[in-house]
Amino acid sequence: MTKTTDRETERLRRWRLVLGGAGADGTDCQLRGRDAAMDEALETLYGQQRPARGVRHDGGTRAAGLGASAPQVARWLGDIRAYFPSSVVRVLQRDAIDRLGLSALLVEPEMLEAVEADVHLVGTLLSLNKVMPETTRETARAVVRKVVAELEQRLVTRTRATLTGALDRAARTSRPRRRAIDWDRTIRANLRHYLPEHRTVVPERLIGYGRAARSATKDVVLCIDQSGSMAASVVYASVFGAVLSSMRALDTRLVVFDTAVTDLTDHLDDPVELLFGTQLGGGTDINRALAYCQSRIHRPADTVVVLISDLYEGGIRDEMLKRVAAMKASGVQFVTLLALSDEGAPAYDREHAAALAAMGAPAFACTPDRFPEVMAAALEKRPLPIPDMAEQQ
Repeated sequence: MTKTTDRETERLRRWRLVLGGAGADGTDCQLRGRDAAMDEALETLYGQQRPARGVRHDGGTRAAGLGASAPQVARWLGDIRAYFPSSVVRVLQRDAIDRLGLSALLVEPEMLEAVEADVHLVGTLLSLNKVMPETTRETARAVVRKVVAELEQRLVTRTRATLTGALDRAARTSRPRRRAIDWDRTIRANLRHYLPEHRTVVPERLIGYGRAARSATKDVVLCIDQSGSMAASVVYASVFGAVLSSMRALDTRLVVFDTAVTDLTDHLDDPVELLFGTQLGGGTDINRALAYCQSRIHRPADTVVVLISDLYEGGIRDEMLKRVAAMKASGVQFVTLLALSDEGAPAYDREHAAALAAMGAPAFACTPDRFPEVMAAALEKRPLPIPDMAEQQ
């Protein structure tokens, strides 16, 4: 009987925290201590009604909303970090920025020191870059640097390993010297020439590894939409751009655009500087960006262009599609990513996506963990590992 009662009490406690309706939620459950403090932190952010400051729905005293008080925001940030795990804290912070308009407070150094840093916070900071006072800028850079370092630790090793393998395979030759023969692939390619009476394979075609490249063998152009909805994609693409540029066999160019086009290739050795060179927000002119990228292509058969955009075009739609078609016809491997993030497929222009798919350039969302496989397939000119779009929604 006691176990049943305890289970029911815990169930009512959880519902009370979810509903947040005090005496009117039907649970008749009173929260105390840590539970009451957690409830207050959630009510501050998600309370549906905004009573006068210091008045609770049930007649007690309670602050509702964060207003524009930096000390109160700092206190609230400290509370949620004490009561919730980091993954939940990031969600609460993101909702606070969206629901309560706290972006302006993030230009204060004490606020930045109190928040839990993640990709979305970096995106918000980049959007505030132009209005950020000099006293905050160094703190903001430290926050961005921390997140970039964490992403590099997660992504660099696998990306280099995957792409190095793809570049090696692309460099294999059918006329290798004896020491350069890839015997495993050679035997598998010639199994039909096995002579059972001699118990041997007669290799009609030798497969070997090409010599290590002393200069770039492939060109990669990352063309990134820096409109506000693409913030997380800009962060991930900048990190990947830095990784790709560190590989000697790749000549990597990174271009960001809104209605203007900015070439940030010179900053690829420092992704933090690169990110602060972006300007999130504004309109979108994909055609203009692709025109610039097209002008920088010198060996199309060895070039991969990756357009990262939700395809909401503010420029000339027909010209944009013609440019993609022209690049593909010249031998360019063209990849369109609707997003490069862990959030699945974003809202995107379905008409433009369908038009690109019709010309053999399907558009799809890609997670950071899958991106190395997509790039490897593009470099080897084999079918892209396109995920099921229904699963991404």
